Amino acid sequence: MSKVELAPLRAWNDFCPGWERFAKPDTSDLAKWNNRVVSNLLYYQTNYLLLAVIVFLIVGFQNPMGMFTAAAVVSAVFLGSVWAGENRAVINHFKRQNPTAFVVVVMVASYFLISMLGSVMVFMTAITLPLALICAHASFRLRNVKNKLENKMEGAGLKRSPMGILLEALGQQEEGLQKIHTLWRER
Repeated sequence: MSKVELAPLRAWNDFCPGWERFAKPDTSDLAKWNNRVVSNLLYYQTNYLLLAVIVFLIVGFQNPMGMFTAAAVVSAVFLGSVWAGENRAVINHFKRQNPTAFVVVVMVASYFLISMLGSVMVFMTAITLPLALICAHASFRLRNVKNKLENKMEGAGLKRSPMGILLEALGQQEEGLQKIHTLWRER
């Protein structure tokens, strides 16, 4: 097993170039769209982390107790779901068969627990806003040659990154993408 490496911070003109490097995803080919998102998540992971930290800090300074509560609940739900996915056969099977649904269930469970503790707006702002920005960028940003090469290295196991480990824990690894592609073509 190779060591975990943080991807380099991509230059601003690579991360957010002119409008010509952005395009609406092809919603009729979900496998291709999912592949674009996963590829961009892996390639721009450090930029996304920086974006999330900036939003997280801004909201955290405005409401520190709500931020602590929201972060603790989301962390506990995520770690619990990963543990359950590894140790419970039924959940592991569901995670492998429906990786996107598994992520949605984790997010909805986090939301309901946070709403019971009264920190919904903090959650919506500090966690959902960066996730929405990241998902939008990853969906609309076209891949380039560097992006494709880096992702092939990641997929071949030549290096592992925090985003690669996170995507693998959520069931979004390459074999899951191939299964989605096969199921979509059979329709």
